[in-house]
Amino acid sequence: MGDTSHTSADHLHRRGLMFVLSSPSGAGKTTLSRMLLERDSEIRLSVSATTRPPRPGEIDGVHYHFVSADEFQRMIDEDDFYEWAEVFGHRYGTPKGRIRAALKEGQDFLFDIDWQGTQQLYQKDQQDVVRVFILPPSIEELHRRLQNRATDSAEVIAARMERARAEISHWDGYDYVIVNDDVEVCFDKVRAILDAERMKRARQTGLIPFVRGLMA
Repeated sequence: MGDTSHTSADHLHRRGLMFVLSSPSGAGKTTLSRMLLERDSEIRLSVSATTRPPRPGEIDGVHYHFVSADEFQRMIDEDDFYEWAEVFGHRYGTPKGRIRAALKEGQDFLFDIDWQGTQQLYQKDQQDVVRVFILPPSIEELHRRLQNRATDSAEVIAARMERARAEISHWDGYDYVIVNDDVEVCFDKVRAILDAERMKRARQTGLIPFVRGLMA
């Protein structure tokens, strides 16, 4: 690998992390995730495996890893999921093997999952998981945002609000909690958390050879 003592301190090798963004529907998680993927070249969206068939335009390995029901079950039996769930008759899961190998190489992953998925992920791999929860500024504002979508019926909005309250009740299961009153301000906070977590000593695997070089 060559002499690591001359490696720039700004580019030391580090272990990747699993960055979880969760929020109730309408609190801005989808917008923040998109902004993060557009503005940060070092993080990519975690690609789930699913048993559901591809929708038009979806590409295997980009949007999902499309697998058969038998293959999915085999992955469960072999404990190859960080977390998995069944939604509307189809299974979705986060494959462990692919992500572990990439984390070792320093790749960061963004997870758009709910509190149950977050809990499963954290139980399997605490050292690599950073959990961020996004709150709306008020329940009234959350309701207004859901209404402004103009795509859902009153019944659907009411169901989403009920689910939002249930999700908010799990806020204390996260490492960081941010109120999204202004999306740019909120995004700056998300970036600050990510930058600080990347610099944690335990993740800076290149520090050991670098410091040895300094002391040689």
